[in-house]
Amino acid sequence: MRLCAEGFLAMGIPALRRCAEEGGQWASIDEIGYLESGCQAYCDAILQLMERKRLIAVLRKQDTPFLTALRRREDVFLVDLDQPFGQLGCVIMASGLGKRFGGNKLMADFQGRPLICRTLDATEGIFARRVVVTRHKEIQELCLRQGIQVLFHDLPFRSDTVRLGLEQMDESVEGCAFFPGDQPLLRWDSAAALALNAVNEKTLIWRCAYGGTPGSPVLFPRWTFGELLNLPQGKGGNFVAKKYPQQLGMTAVRDRDELRDVDRPEDLRELLERQA
Repeated sequence: MRLCAEGFLAMGIPALRRCAEEGGQWASIDEIGYLESGCQAYCDAILQLMERKRLIAVLRKQDTPFLTALRRREDVFLVDLDQPFGQLGCVIMASGLGKRFGGNKLMADFQGRPLICRTLDATEGIFARRVVVTRHKEIQELCLRQGIQVLFHDLPFRSDTVRLGLEQMDESVEGCAFFPGDQPLLRWDSAAALALNAVNEKTLIWRCAYGGTPGSPVLFPRWTFGELLNLPQGKGGNFVAKKYPQQLGMTAVRDRDELRDVDRPEDLRELLERQA
């Protein structure tokens, strides 16, 4: 292909300038690639537009100076459409004894299905590796029927569940999310947003949050794995997250109920009533 600078100068740049002057917060460009990168005046007009608007743009996977500079900007959120969620792992924590509930709450009925199925749905198709860690035979059998990797154990502590799950991740995993099995209203798009944030900024510990208050699930970058594998007896991932408040990122969810867990039968009834 050959650059036709006259087209960018006569049509492209005036269009970008008109867009910058019009109302609204957003603009979109489809696409920016090799030819666009070859016209410096057009590139400058894109940068000027970015000063005025929030820009959604499709970038070709090419290494030109302009495209590389765009990808490296601190104000750019980049999603690789070929592999949007990168190489992330997921551990579903399903080992609680349910003492306050009076039994295995994760198999309790929630709209016609076991409660844990909602977490399985919310994490489907996002993570390169996913494992359920449980001490319950019923959950093991449910996961096996659905073709979901499951690790059955009889160890007593939360730290055991974290370690056992993380040990199932291979060297390609860049980060690992830990999901409680008892948050039935957590949405798939919230789990996906958590993963997208972690892929875009790999150094932070990412937590779902509502109203600025962090909760679970939590996604830990690879640099935390050593500490997670050696947690004090009985501690969970929150022990590590609290050590690094300056390394915390938050992914907002739409509804506070997404982050509510089920500890007692009345919690289950209340969440069911909210879905009625």
